[in-house]
Formats: sequence, C-alpha cells, structure tokens
Amino acid sequence: MEFRIRTWTQLGLGAALAAGSLAACGQPAPQEPSAAPEVSAPAGEAPAPAEAPAEEPALGAMGGEGEGGVAIEVAASDPVVYNVALAVAEAHVRAARDAYAAGEKDAAAEMFAHPVSEVLFDMEPVLQGQGVEDFTGLFTGASAAVYAGESQDDISARTEDILSALQAASLKAPDNGTSEAEIALGVCADMIDRAVKMYRNASESEFYEPYLDGYGFYRTAEATFAQSGTAIEAEHGEAAGAIGEALALLAAAYPTATRPDALDADQSALTVAASNVMLDLAD
Repeated sequence: MEFRIRTWTQLGLGAALAAGSLAACGQPAPQEPSAAPEVSAPAGEAPAPAEAPAEEPALGAMGGEGEGGVAIEVAASDPVVYNVALAVAEAHVRAARDAYAAGEKDAAAEMFAHPVSEVLFDMEPVLQGQGVEDFTGLFTGASAAVYAGESQDDISARTEDILSALQAASLKAPDNGTSEAEIALGVCADMIDRAVKMYRNASESEFYEPYLDGYGFYRTAEATFAQSGTAIEAEHGEAAGAIGEALALLAAAYPTATRPDALDADQSALTVAASNVMLDLAD
C-alpha cells in the first residue's frame, strides 16, 4: 500500500540502517575524517587544490530524523512513525530491565536514560500536540533507581509504569486512516530490522551496547506481535508468517540480555528474514 512505501522512505531505513549509520547506544562516536594531504607542486607551478573528501549525509538530515533513527517531523501526522518512536523508547526500557536482572547495572542505568535524549527530546512537541503529558521523569527516575541499587522487583515495577505510559501515548497517535494492524505491522518490521542490524554491529565489535540495543528491539517486536499478531494475520497473513519466522531466528540470536561469548547466529538468514518482512510490508 502507498502509505507503507512512503513511511519507509521517510524513515530512511533503506539508507540509514543498511549503511550502518544508526549507531548503537554507547558506541564510540566516529572520528572526524582527516584532512586531505597537501600536494607539493613542481617549482614554478601553482599547487593543485586538494580534493575535498566526499561528505555523507548525516542521519539527522534525512527527513528530520532524531538520534533514534526516526523521522520526527513526520510523526505528527503518521501513526506508524509516531509509534516507531515510542517503540524505540520501549526497546531501551525492556533491555534495561533485563540487563539489571542479569547484573549489568551500568548498562541498565544508561538504557533507562537514553530514550530521553535519543527520541523523547525531539518528540516532545509532537507528544504535546497529541495531548500527551510529559513522562520523561519516569525514565530518569528509573535510571537513578538503578544506581541507587533498588530491588529487581522495584525496577520491574518502574519498567511497567514506563510501558504503561508509552501505551497511553500510543493511544493518542495521529489518525490518518491506517488500521491498528498495519501500525503494529510497521512497528514489528522496524524493530526486527533494527535488531538484525544491531546484531551485525555487535558481531563486528566487542562492545556490549550494540547487542543490548538489538536485544531490546527484538523483545519489543516480540511483545508487539504478541499483542497484535492476530490482527496482523487477519489483514496480512504472509507478513504475519514472515514476522514469526524472523522472531524465531532472533530468539536464537538474542537468548538473554547478557551478550554470549560468541555471536554465531546465521547473519545471512537473519538478513533474509528481515528483508522478507519488509517485502511483505510493501505489498
């Protein structure tokens, strides 16, 4: 359908994610490119101008996207983009809760705090426009609670409060006629694609954060499909099947919130599975 093709173009997933420009939380920032070397000209000749390095478009320049890889300026009118932004925040929270349970205190605290700067800060005017009250304090409060050493039960309760706030915000998404099933389908596809890309990033480094990001994206896709899978299947049976297959592969790739010693999942199979979801989304 037209709206779905338009949505993915505005999200910039084809360019931003495929090129790996969506950085994982906590990864070191890419270093500035070095200046072009000066070339000495033969005596008596003017030196040739150094060729400027080609510039790649920044992620934030594509469709007004924020750090979380979401076209923020589109979110005010497109419920899929709006809900993807909320899902990015949800993914961090789910990852934070499970990381804390696994003893990863610092990573959990960072994961609780990151959505405020990565997504919610840019989304603030959109959320206000939809009548959503500010709930960022829930994220920062959970982050502080982790450092304070609150119990797992308390952190889990804080997580549920955040998830409830995100769900309430989701109910105030803009209405452009897109069905709830298709919104959920778009969110699942986005989260699956991000999870696959983050797994690839994690396999190319020793950093924990890309893996934990991907784990959160996978668990959010799983939760979204568990809630809306029946509706998705009723409207888009093939897409529902593709999502189920992708989630099964991701479950094996992300068995726990703790990074395994070896990231040996079949990345080709993961990429094909994510691509199949995207293809069914565009039909």
